[in-house]
Amino acid sequence: MTTDCIVWSEQTHYVAQPSADARSCDSGLACQAVSRDAQRTFWRIRTMAKSAWAPFPHDAKAFAYTGDALKKAWPKLHAGDCEPFPDAKRAASLIKAAGKAAPKGLDADALAEALQDAWRSFHHGDFKAAFEAGEALGPIGASVAIKALGIHATYLVDADAEKLKRFEQAAKLAEAAIKALPDEANSHYRHAFALGRYSQGLSITKALKEGIAGKVRASLQTALELAPKHAEAHTAMALYHAEIISKIGAMIGGLTYGAKAADAEKHIKEALKLTPASPIALVEYGNVLMLLHGDKKEDDAAAAYEKAAVCKPLDAMEALDAAYARSEIE
Repeated sequence: MTTDCIVWSEQTHYVAQPSADARSCDSGLACQAVSRDAQRTFWRIRTMAKSAWAPFPHDAKAFAYTGDALKKAWPKLHAGDCEPFPDAKRAASLIKAAGKAAPKGLDADALAEALQDAWRSFHHGDFKAAFEAGEALGPIGASVAIKALGIHATYLVDADAEKLKRFEQAAKLAEAAIKALPDEANSHYRHAFALGRYSQGLSITKALKEGIAGKVRASLQTALELAPKHAEAHTAMALYHAEIISKIGAMIGGLTYGAKAADAEKHIKEALKLTPASPIALVEYGNVLMLLHGDKKEDDAAAAYEKAAVCKPLDAMEALDAAYARSEIE
């Protein structure tokens, strides 16, 4: 009988390698105990790492955006979510709008610097740093905090319970942002994003019973009213319609939740028009096709995934999106 010695590599990937003790171990209770202990240790370490802040698993050198590089790249980096560049003028307007909810002790210049550093961390894949920096700024930092928490949970957290916990946390941050900054499109979009991801971890019956679908739609509608060119909100709205139709049917979905296949296709096409090189827009386009049409559109969906897989990512999030697309077609 042989057993494995678990090794944690520098990239935090886990590999199994036969140990000297394992190779010399004869079959029997002692060896079985060693095997069980090793397995328990492995899963305990793995769960701790994944439920904490697993690091970005790809090369992030191209995503540093130091100094003025962030402002120069900003229009492309935020074509999907219409997040305004946080310069001093923008920071001053946020301080005024947030009122008592604004972070204490920071003037516009200091706030602008803090927000830019938080977004640099996000784009570089330092999701924990981005989340903590954003959370520390209260509702004004909620946009970057929620996006960092949500993207990390989507791709780098394995445990379903931990995912739900993080999306629930993100939704609460968004609720505070909506209260403090109701005129910000991303206060509402991040709320819809967090609730949408949270609902995906529940049964459709429970999600609908809790009224999550209505909350998601209302937040997306508000986001699009405030920012009609918000590509990520268009993508999310397309998925809202498509997922409900897929789960409970076009008739009930339409009568009860206003879900329409035509609206799903309209919104996803608008998202692709606004961000044609976005990996996630292409991935979700494929998902919408499959949700609405099943095998009839399998080839078109696969083509969308293949296109997403070869997109050149602009930041860590897009690198994860593209890697996900590649994993689905391999």
